[in-house]
Amino acid sequence: MQGIAFLSTVAGTARAPGRLRRRLLSSSLRTTTRSYTPAAGVMTKRMNLFTAINDALRTAMDTDQSAIIFGEDVAFGGVFRCTVGLREDFGDGRVFNTPLCEQGIAGFGIGYASLGKTAIAEIQFADYIFPAFDQLVNEAAKFRYRSGNQFNCGGLTVRAPCGAVGHGGHYHSQSPEAYFTHTPGLKVVMPRSPAEAKGLLLSSIRAPDPVIFLEPKALYRAAVEEVPEGDYTIPLGRADVLREGRDVTVVGWGGQLRVLEKACDLAADEGIACELIDLRTLLPWDADTVMASVHKTGRLVVSHEAPKTGGFAAEVVAEMQERCFLFLEAPVQRVCGYDTPFPLVFEKVGREGGWEGGREGGREGGGGGGEGRGGGVG
Repeated sequence: MQGIAFLSTVAGTARAPGRLRRRLLSSSLRTTTRSYTPAAGVMTKRMNLFTAINDALRTAMDTDQSAIIFGEDVAFGGVFRCTVGLREDFGDGRVFNTPLCEQGIAGFGIGYASLGKTAIAEIQFADYIFPAFDQLVNEAAKFRYRSGNQFNCGGLTVRAPCGAVGHGGHYHSQSPEAYFTHTPGLKVVMPRSPAEAKGLLLSSIRAPDPVIFLEPKALYRAAVEEVPEGDYTIPLGRADVLREGRDVTVVGWGGQLRVLEKACDLAADEGIACELIDLRTLLPWDADTVMASVHKTGRLVVSHEAPKTGGFAAEVVAEMQERCFLFLEAPVQRVCGYDTPFPLVFEKVGREGGWEGGREGGREGGGGGGEGRGGGVG
């Protein structure tokens, strides 16, 4: 449904009248979204998302003898197998299970990182990170500030699988990134693919500040690509332009990029060239790259899987309204999830029905128009 809402939104904004209205391309506008291209001489291996995460963790453990991995069930590999084989290779003193207590996991990580060591915590599902909210927001994020930079817990990275998979229901489908982007002192990261996940995770583990690293669990096995072997990083706070276009800027992150790539192809069939941007890092986010794109296209659509109200799209929209007002040719739009808990029985309809049901059927089903109120919950 989000794809149909997106198409309707883009069609409306890209065809809006304006003094800088552009002539549509006469040839096909379908382009291949750019994926990771290794530099010459770089050895790569085909991986899915969870094996890329595992490879990044293994690299971190190899290069930093103080690094430890801990969380619920991580010793046997974790629910999604991201830590499989690590206890056998690095020992149960460095890879170990914790009690089922997210507050304790976060608190232990903060204490260990405050000693100048590297703590890599796993919260089994992002939906259950909220018991640790006080530790992360009131302790981890403020540790450096309240001590006048005498102490810090910058060695803390908290990994958490997030987002919907089609059968997770209320408590295994949430995307809580916006809660943490409101917290100075934290970094918030969400990758879109295996190569991105490895590079961003290694940068997060080595960052001087605590990082919330959210992994779209729908991509653990679905996303596959060539990933650099060995040590490999991607800078935090730098967005990535996946495909260039001149009619409308489209911004997303994480698993939503799969939806947006398809939506941009649908828009191309309607004669609309989209410029697609992956923020990668949400705190701090790369407003300059988005601004440069909006200055070129004059239009902006921001989309995420999380509920619309108070979602991070609102921050992007507000910032671009301030920076790009005189360049905008149409109102900035959001295409986001419904403001409801995730509905188990309708989850697949919300995530997939817009693609399978066809464009007109999606519109009749409430999938289009406005700011994405009918954009589905997935």
